[in-house]
Amino acid sequence: MPRTPSEYIIHMLMEGGHREEVRFSTVQEFQKWYSGELMPKAHSDDFISVPVPKINPGEYMVVRPSKIIGIRVEPVFSSSVERY
Repeated sequence: MPRTPSEYIIHMLMEGGHREEVRFSTVQEFQKWYSGELMPKAHSDDFISVPVPKINPGEYMVVRPSKIIGIRVEPVFSSSVERY
């Protein structure tokens, strides 16, 4: 039986070497943000909003899409026990 990730960590590599992490509950949520916010403005220097967890109300992050040079999607499994 295949395991299902409990969340996805999105690692963004920015121009200049800065790295940022954002978490999404499902890969579909990430794909919706990626195709709806990031891709249409990929070459823009205007800021776009990046979803951050609701842990700290009032916290937000904005980035310039043209400065993102790489994205890695990492599935995270809540189980700490590996079953083979």
